[in-house]
Amino acid sequence: MPPNFQHMDFSKQSVACQQFFLSIIIFYVIIFRYGGLAQLVRASASHAEGQRFEPAALHFLIMKKEKLQFITSMIIYGTIGLFRKMIPLSSSMLAFLRAFIGMLFLLSFVISSKKKISADAIARNRKILLISGAILGFNWILLFEAYNYTTVATATLCYYMAPVLMLLISHFVYKEKIGAKKWVCIAVSLVGMALVTGNVAGGLKGTKGVILGLLAAVLYAAIVMNNRRLKDISPVDQTIVQLAVSSAVLLPYILIREGFGATDWSLKCILLVLVVGIVHTGFAYLLYFGTIVTLPTNFVAIGSYIDPAVAVVLSALILKEPMTPLNALGAVLIIASLIVSEFTN
Repeated sequence: MPPNFQHMDFSKQSVACQQFFLSIIIFYVIIFRYGGLAQLVRASASHAEGQRFEPAALHFLIMKKEKLQFITSMIIYGTIGLFRKMIPLSSSMLAFLRAFIGMLFLLSFVISSKKKISADAIARNRKILLISGAILGFNWILLFEAYNYTTVATATLCYYMAPVLMLLISHFVYKEKIGAKKWVCIAVSLVGMALVTGNVAGGLKGTKGVILGLLAAVLYAAIVMNNRRLKDISPVDQTIVQLAVSSAVLLPYILIREGFGATDWSLKCILLVLVVGIVHTGFAYLLYFGTIVTLPTNFVAIGSYIDPAVAVVLSALILKEPMTPLNALGAVLIIASLIVSEFTN
């Protein structure tokens, strides 16, 4: 059992998290069914009053369905830390189940929608997919372990140093030029990280969580840099293969280290794992990949930071995890510097 589960009661947090997550699902159903919030309001008004509303009258409510779907996927990603805190499984077991269940969900989606997986595209990119898939599993293990040893907010912010690492790798390894504004953003994000981790809760245990979160960021940066070499393969095909590879790599690792017999498979645990595998992985990936093709690049880049913002807020409001004013300032500096950096692209 992970160290911070032994004396913690998540009953209240569990109820709050379930209510929050149910609201997200209902929100998405509304989006999917009516094509947008404005359409829902217009439909309700028409039914109640027998008249139509002009689009201009509800202009402030109108947002593209794709943008709402993308935002929903980011909010879902932002809740992964809360669910990890409530699942009494080892990080390696959870990473394996997330990859395996997510892969099955996406495969089922492809089959049910009568789409075809491109074997030729997979064959052309097999080396890259194998490397990324193998790294992905251990990336999740490190991130889930970071959640065990420090707060969700701290672990998530450490993980979101990956863009900074990618900028530095691009400059020092691939000799790509970085403008003055981006250097300032990098410096500000590093100051923010120092504020977040300088007085981390939990002492040595919290410091270990910070290190694990930063190592997870390194692996995530490696995955993204490696995936840049992929050519002519759909995001869904790419994800299915990488999740399958991740599952195949982690399975022997789990069998050697712990096996499946000693795990406490309560109904609550099983349901939470299914949510992480189906919703946080398969469903969220479909929302994400189904929208990034049509949305403006800047919107996607900046909107991606909804994830850490949600994680920080829920860490404080639901888990009641400690956050000092300096920690909060550091969080603002990190997220703000990364967003400003996207504007300079």
